[in-house]
Amino acid sequence: MSEPKTVTLESARDLAMAAMRAHGFGEPEATATVEALLEAERDGLPSHGLSRLPFYLDQAASGKVEATAVPRVDVDGAVVRVDAGHGLAFPAVAKGLEVGIEQAREHGLAAVSIARSHHFGVAGSPVETAARQGLMALAFSNAPSAMAPWGGNRPLYGTNPIAFGCPRRDAEPLLIDLSLSKVARGKVMLAKKAGKPIPDDWALDVDGRPTTDPDAAIAGSMVPSGDAKGAALALMVELLTAGLAGSHFGFQASSFFEAEGEAPNTAHLLLLFDPARFSNDFLEHAETLFSAMLEQPGVRLPGERRYRLRREFDGRLRLPGELVAALEEHAAR
Repeated sequence: MSEPKTVTLESARDLAMAAMRAHGFGEPEATATVEALLEAERDGLPSHGLSRLPFYLDQAASGKVEATAVPRVDVDGAVVRVDAGHGLAFPAVAKGLEVGIEQAREHGLAAVSIARSHHFGVAGSPVETAARQGLMALAFSNAPSAMAPWGGNRPLYGTNPIAFGCPRRDAEPLLIDLSLSKVARGKVMLAKKAGKPIPDDWALDVDGRPTTDPDAAIAGSMVPSGDAKGAALALMVELLTAGLAGSHFGFQASSFFEAEGEAPNTAHLLLLFDPARFSNDFLEHAETLFSAMLEQPGVRLPGERRYRLRREFDGRLRLPGELVAALEEHAAR
C-alpha cells in the first residue's frame, strides 16, 4: 500500500470533478455527487466519501450507471415521484428534495419517492438540509442485499439506512442517521481495501458464524442492529422504498461495488413535515425535551459529533494514496 496523501478540499474537488467529466457526467450531476462525497469526508464519514467514486466511475464506464441521466420529476399533490434514470442518486435526491420542500410548505407534508437509483450516500444529508429550512424529515433507502431475514441464512435485505432531521430553535438541527446493520457495509469494504480484520460482531460468514475476515463478511451477511428488531425494520424500509417505487428489492439489486451487471435499480423515500402546520409552538415545545436530555451528565444530542468534526475540519483531507492515484487515472481517461 502507498502512503496516504494530504490534499486540500479544493484540490480534491477539482480532481473528482475532472474524473466525473472524463466519464461523461453532466456538470449539475457531477457537482451534486462530488459535493455529497466531500461533505461525507468533512464530517468524518470516509466510508461514504471519495472512496466510493472509483466504483461509480467504473460502473459508468461499463454502462451499469447511466452517466448522462438527468432526473425526471412528477408531482401529484403532496406526492413527488423522481426517476433517477439509472444514474447516480445524488442529483435525483437533490432535485426531489427541492421540489418536496416546496410541496411540504404548500400541503403541510410531502412524500418524495425516488426510483431507478443507486447508492444513497449519507442518509443524514438530505434530512439536515430540510431541517435547516424548518422542516422535520425522514429518509429511507434500500440497498443490495447484505442481511438475512431473522432466522434465515441468505441475505435478502440491504443495510437500509434511516435518517431523521428536526429543526431546533437557535441551534443546529437534531440529526439521527443510522444503518440497520450493526455497522455500514462500507466499513467492511474499507477494511478489505486496507487488508485489515473487522470486529467479530459486525458480520457472519456464509455458514452463519461470526467472522473477522472482510472477504467472508462480504460473502456472508451483516449482523442487523438490534437483532430481530433491526431485521424487521429493514423489511419495512424495503417496502417503503423499492415497494412504493417499483424498483428492485435488495435481493434483486446488483452490487454497488462491481462494475459489471445490470443497474442496481434501488430506491429511496423522503418524508417531509412542516411543523408549523401541526403546532404553533413546536420549536419551543421540542426544546423542553432536549433540555431535559441535556440536564443529564454525559448526554449529547444526536448529530453533535458530526457537527463537531465539521467545525474542527481544517480544509485538508488525508486520503489513501491508492484512491488519489485511481482518481488521477480516471481523470486522465
